Amino acid sequence: MRLFDKFISLTAFQSLIFAVRILTTPTVFAACPDDEAVSAYIADFAARRLSKGFGNDLSAADAECAKLKLGKRLPAVLGQPVGYKAGFTNVALQQRFGVDSPKWGYMYDRNMVDILAVIPANFGARPVYEADFIVVVKDARLADAKTPLEALGYLESVVPFIEMADLMLEGSFNGNAMIATNVAFRGGVLGQEIPVVKSQAFLDSLANMTVVMTDEVVGKELGRAQGSVLMDNPINAAMWLAQALKKDGITLKEGDLLSLGGYIPPQPTKAGMKVQVRYIGLPGDPAVSVELY
Repeated sequence: MRLFDKFISLTAFQSLIFAVRILTTPTVFAACPDDEAVSAYIADFAARRLSKGFGNDLSAADAECAKLKLGKRLPAVLGQPVGYKAGFTNVALQQRFGVDSPKWGYMYDRNMVDILAVIPANFGARPVYEADFIVVVKDARLADAKTPLEALGYLESVVPFIEMADLMLEGSFNGNAMIATNVAFRGGVLGQEIPVVKSQAFLDSLANMTVVMTDEVVGKELGRAQGSVLMDNPINAAMWLAQALKKDGITLKEGDLLSLGGYIPPQPTKAGMKVQVRYIGLPGDPAVSVELY
C-alpha cells in the first residue's frame, strides 16, 4: 500500500494558494458554526469517533460555511489538498438525504491509496464504501466548456475509484449536516488511469458503461448502475463541479482530481470483505478493489 503520490507534486506555495482560495470564497452565510464547534469536530475526526457535528437544523448557507472552515483545518489530519469531490450527483442520493442539487467538498491525500489496498474496516467512526469515479484535470478551461465533448479535451484521464467515506455523525442526519462535514470525505482507493480520448465514442462509453460492485470473498453482487446515473454522463458531473468551483472563486489547475459522485448508495464496511468495482464498457473493463480486515 502506498499513499497517493502518483498525481501529487504540491509545493508549499500551492498549499498556500489553496488556503487563500478557501478564505476568499465569495459566499454569503447565515449563522456559521463557531470555531469551538469546528475544533470539536476536528478532534472527533482525528480520533475516529462519532461526533454530534453541527446539528440537523443548519441552513444550506450554514453548512457551506462549516465546510469552508473545515477546509482550512482538515489538512492537519488528512494531508495536502489534491482536488475536490462532487456529492449528490446521483438523484437517488439527493432523495435519500433531502438535498435538491449536487454539492462539493475538498479532497486530501493522506488516505488516498492506489495499489495493494488492504485497510481496516474500522478506518473511520461510521465508515462506508462507495463505487465512485474520478477525472484528472488537464486544463482549467474545463470550467468554461460548453459541451461534454469539449470538456473531454480539458481532461487528462479517468480513474476507477472506491471512496472510503466516513459519515461520522451520531444518529440520523440530513443532507446539510453531511455537507457541513465536507461531504463525509476521508479517503479512497484509486484504480488504473485510463487516458481520455476526445471522441463521441469515448463520451458515450462513459454514459453507457455498467458499474458493478461485488464482494469477491462470497461472490455476491452488491449493486450495479449505468454510468448515466451521474447527471446523464459523468462528464456532466465534472462540468458541474468545475463550474461550481469557479463560481465560488476557485480555479482548477492541471493534476487536480475531481471525484464525481456515487453510482450506488454507500454501504457500511465489514471485516473480511474484498470489494471490487468494475466499469464494464470502458476500455479493458477496468476494476478497482479494496480488502477490509
